[in-house]
Amino acid sequence: MTTLTPPAPAPARPPATPGTRSLLTADQLGPALAGAFRKLDPRGLVKQPVIFVVWVGSVFSTVLAVADPSVFGWLIAIWLWLTVLFANVAEAVAEGRGKAQAATLRKAKTTTQAVLEDGSEVSAATLVPGMRCVVVAGQVIPGDGDVVEGIASVDESAITGESAPVIRESGGDRSAVTGGTTVLSDRIVVEITSKPGETFIDRMIALVEGASRQKTPNEVALNILLSSLTIVFLLAVVTLQPFAVYSGAEQSMTVLIALVVCLIPTTIGALLSAIGIAGMDRLVQRNVLAMSGRAVEAAGDVGTLLLDKTGTITLGNRQASEFVAVGGCSDAELADAAQLASLADETPEGRSIVVLAKTAYGLRERTDLPGAVFVPFTAQTRMSGVDLPDGRQLRKGAAGACTTWVRTQGGEVTAEVGDAVDSISASGGTPLVLAVAGPDGARVLGVIHLKDVVKEGMRERFDELRRMGIRTVMITGDNERTARAIAAEAGVDDVLAEATPEDKLALIAREQEGGRLVAMTGDGTNDAPALAQADVGVAMNTGTSAAKEAGNMVDLDSNPTKLIEIVEIGKQLLITRGSLTTFSIANDLAKYFAIIPAMFAGVFPGLDKLNVMQLHSPESAILSAVVFNALIIVALVPLALRGVKYTPGSASAMLQRNLLVYGVGGVVLPFVGIKLIDLLVSLIPGIA
Repeated sequence: MTTLTPPAPAPARPPATPGTRSLLTADQLGPALAGAFRKLDPRGLVKQPVIFVVWVGSVFSTVLAVADPSVFGWLIAIWLWLTVLFANVAEAVAEGRGKAQAATLRKAKTTTQAVLEDGSEVSAATLVPGMRCVVVAGQVIPGDGDVVEGIASVDESAITGESAPVIRESGGDRSAVTGGTTVLSDRIVVEITSKPGETFIDRMIALVEGASRQKTPNEVALNILLSSLTIVFLLAVVTLQPFAVYSGAEQSMTVLIALVVCLIPTTIGALLSAIGIAGMDRLVQRNVLAMSGRAVEAAGDVGTLLLDKTGTITLGNRQASEFVAVGGCSDAELADAAQLASLADETPEGRSIVVLAKTAYGLRERTDLPGAVFVPFTAQTRMSGVDLPDGRQLRKGAAGACTTWVRTQGGEVTAEVGDAVDSISASGGTPLVLAVAGPDGARVLGVIHLKDVVKEGMRERFDELRRMGIRTVMITGDNERTARAIAAEAGVDDVLAEATPEDKLALIAREQEGGRLVAMTGDGTNDAPALAQADVGVAMNTGTSAAKEAGNMVDLDSNPTKLIEIVEIGKQLLITRGSLTTFSIANDLAKYFAIIPAMFAGVFPGLDKLNVMQLHSPESAILSAVVFNALIIVALVPLALRGVKYTPGSASAMLQRNLLVYGVGGVVLPFVGIKLIDLLVSLIPGIA
């Protein structure tokens, strides 16, 4: 048996990294600062208990500074207000980035007029579900809906940023259209499915601006923890004063307020909202719309990933990968015949055979064949071919159809052909038989191996997911043998073959019963039940309205493999929150060494041993701790917005790295920072 294998293709360039935006542009700085001042309203701050306590302390310290003016009192008051302001800036910057994205989306909302089927025109804002609009080339689709008649090329760049047009047609899974997109060709009739003010763009704008962002369970739990710590430290400071009076070391209210602010977890309290908003913003940058922060957080905890085979793991169309010659056929004869028999086959499989003949043998496609009669591929015959002027007939097609044709032409099919067909089938591929009939009789020239081509780099990505502790399951309608072969090549952990919608639901339920969160993608109405059942359901923007309504995320680029990126973003969100919480709690330790000796070393000289930083004076020590407490918030804003880099690994390895970098770092950095600030503060006149 002779095998023709094409030369290895040149390695494809890695996919482009999604464009990154600067953390804060010049035109966003003004609005962010203005927003920070507006957020000084206590009615909004009361929702952030930690920062609200700082706000109350700022008010009291200001009153005390007015009643008994001193350089120390005024500096404490000013830096406490700056602490509140910096906390607001962090949230305002995160919201500002979302609003910048929302401004782009608003451009897609126009004062569009909708043309109804009866020819009348109405404002797009008055459209209600069930109304049908006619949209022709050059017109903007007035609202979200489904194409119920016609086919058209649509420009969705206003929504996805992708300039390449897409095809939308009635029926099937590519019928959904989005208001604000433009029809480039032909004519379609769209049945509106969204209510006024509830269109896809309206929801996108509300979500990216944070207007609809609800706190996730993890965020709520952390808020409760921070509030509890705040109450504990408040009670500790309140009960501290009687002991201080008894010991003859009574403290001023200004010092006690500074102590409270430095002890409570102000750093993470200031950055918590910004971390959540920035997480959703990172998804928006990748053209993914999350319906809630809960979905983003769930993505970070996903334990099982369900992925469709076609278009996600494989390229989507079977490709010719190999020619297998039989019966003494020469390599050149086989390649030439395969190309000729496929010229009339317009299917992706047929075109791939022509490409393989060219790649393997340098044969160019021939359109100039005088007297040749081409036989196009049809579903009935399951073959294509050509009748040549020299009397030869070439046929290529499904193994059963082609071998039957050979026998009807008086030829015989050898055992060698059956062995080649069986070998390809056993490997999970699809065999196509190539035969010729002529004056010398009919015979099989060879077998063409069609296979689902696994996308480049998929095995590496699945290996990475495995390191994250995520189990991957490939879902396909293929038979078990074919599915297993593809799964082995791609490197997925398990397979659900010959899957029905009920099978998908049952699989998700089994995984969830085992305590694992499940994520999956889908685009069809038949995927809607599973998308709704999954903890993270990512619907394709090209899919049906039912699929988009069922999922809790929508991928505007309709790229099923983006689910892997979504999981990484979710994990990055959780890691960022955990890392900064660790840092916030750890950096309070240095403040104890600064403030406690400053308050009581005069009465209990032994406490001066805790003054390891050798700070200049009690007042400079307290002021330095307050200043550091404010500045560290500003320093961590870029990290909160960008996110802590996620590196796949075990939970224990991530915990160890987190404690080493943000735990130890959170202890060491304040010692250095407070000492440097103290050196500067001690130069201020009026500070002892």
